[in-house]
Amino acid sequence: MFSERLLCARSAAGLSMQALAKAVGLSANMIKKYEHGDSLPSSDSLLKLAKALSVRVEYFFRPVTVELSQIEYRKRANATKSVLGQVQADVLEQVERWIDLENQWPVFPVPNFKIPACVPSEIQSLDDVDLLAYALRNEWDLGFDRISDLIDLLESHGILVVVTNAVQDGTIDGLQAHANEKPILVVSAHASGDRQRFTLAHELGHLLVHNRLAEGIDEEKACNRFASCFLLPEASLRKQFGDRRNNIELQELYLLKNEFGISMAACLYRAKEVGIIKESLYKSWQIRFSKRGWKKLEPGEPYPVEKTSLFEQLVYHALAENIISDSKAAELLGMSLIRFRQTRKLELLDAASHQ
Repeated sequence: MFSERLLCARSAAGLSMQALAKAVGLSANMIKKYEHGDSLPSSDSLLKLAKALSVRVEYFFRPVTVELSQIEYRKRANATKSVLGQVQADVLEQVERWIDLENQWPVFPVPNFKIPACVPSEIQSLDDVDLLAYALRNEWDLGFDRISDLIDLLESHGILVVVTNAVQDGTIDGLQAHANEKPILVVSAHASGDRQRFTLAHELGHLLVHNRLAEGIDEEKACNRFASCFLLPEASLRKQFGDRRNNIELQELYLLKNEFGISMAACLYRAKEVGIIKESLYKSWQIRFSKRGWKKLEPGEPYPVEKTSLFEQLVYHALAENIISDSKAAELLGMSLIRFRQTRKLELLDAASHQ
């Protein structure tokens, strides 16, 4: 058990055996023995390992009860195996804590995910993908308004969302996986908010259309279509831009981005897709974006990142109902017991407000 946990924590931290050994004052060979199960650390070394890996000591002895399956990455070609392993280890650790919390409850207050009734058994065309996006909005009572908090929406329907800090180089936007039959959508904490949202909507698309597409329909294209339609419905776009446009102002794109949380580039593509602008205007904007470097970093303030707070809320909910102890709550939140008790009483926030 300890050997597996140590390897997972080291991978999540992105440390080599040599780097971890240096951080705790041991040899790389000793770290190797720990991970191979040939030796166990002393109490002193165990504390140093926990500190270096930013985990509680209890983490090393938590049974491994979760296995990620059906893993699908949204990554670039230059994403290394090391980075993929780091992300997967971080996701697994977060999912384990979620499942651990769920197992504490007699009846967990978050529903299990079910494929919505509006999802057809077969999707014949990309136009049907649009219809699916609208049908899901209808089933989830979203109308045509902006989705203010996509993570909260997904979690309220039983989809576990993980925001990972494990990768900062932009080579991985997110992934989809399953654990204990739960669907998991993962996004990078270092991506812009609009990119996070598109990734989440894209992965939701995979969850809904996989094995339902007629032959010849590319699943990536279908999921991109679903994401853009789900985040920015045609009716909302036409309300903002009108039915036909000969030109569009940059400020219009910026305002639309901030209203619906979808990139300016995606707004343009969507306008072309539904016939509001012609292909020629879209191409001219593409050239402009390329020349000014806006494909990598769009102008203006970036759209705020999305965050997940449901797990933390449920920890405190369980604590209030005496379902878990202070110590268990601290372990689940990855805090020392002292810091947890300060956080619980808002002492840290109170102290900061008086500085």
